[in-house]
Amino acid sequence: MRLEEIINEYKKNLNQTDIDICRYVLNHRNQMRHISIHDLAKKCCVSGTTIVRFAKKLGLDGFSDLKSLIKQEYPANEIHSQDILVSLESFYSKTWTNLMKRNYDNASRLIHEANRVFAFASGYVQSNVVRELKRLFFYDDIFIYDIGGRDEFYSILKTANKDDLFIFVSLSGESHHVTEFSLQLQLKGIPLISITKLHDNTLASRSTENLYVFSEEFQVNAPEQISFKSMCTYFILIEIWYVNYRIYVRNNALTQMLEEKV
Repeated sequence: MRLEEIINEYKKNLNQTDIDICRYVLNHRNQMRHISIHDLAKKCCVSGTTIVRFAKKLGLDGFSDLKSLIKQEYPANEIHSQDILVSLESFYSKTWTNLMKRNYDNASRLIHEANRVFAFASGYVQSNVVRELKRLFFYDDIFIYDIGGRDEFYSILKTANKDDLFIFVSLSGESHHVTEFSLQLQLKGIPLISITKLHDNTLASRSTENLYVFSEEFQVNAPEQISFKSMCTYFILIEIWYVNYRIYVRNNALTQMLEEKV
């Protein structure tokens, strides 16, 4: 599990001091590879004991485990090729490998057992992802209803319960609507699957299940021009999830059939 995923999973256990340490660690990952516990404590204006407690709150054994995790995720002196196509190929390859290794059983179970499924997209690209999600799951008679905006969300929320499922697609996981809506769902205990970029974000920390994607920018032409951000990973993710969902349903049916024979 990557550092951002761990932080999102344990975020509810963190206090403000821990959040400040999180911000420093995430913003200085290269320095974190070699920093001592005393230097990190000094940078964050806390004691060494606080750093150890912070690491343990993330399910790690201590500061050494935190450093080891960062070293594994962010190798030293990583050089990006000046050939944009080579860099793009490498990015797609790493993304594919990571997404294929993940376990989608929890997300598949949630959508399979849901009475109704609602989806909200926080932007244009996200809306396209939701449309593709609707198309894929339609083949299995799962109808995903779009949430058009704030008024529609609160209208649906009046009758929503724990048997329903909400899916939020967001880039940052910090937009006003997704943070507001996710809080309301959390308060009512309604299942929520978030699809966001892999980083520490509010939406992921409030979700029942998180499906992360990698997002990277590439400079195609001159540095003063707008960089190109690859968004296809969102679509790759939902296709892999859908295939895993079909496998999940098939395996469940086989298990039930065997149990009935016993």
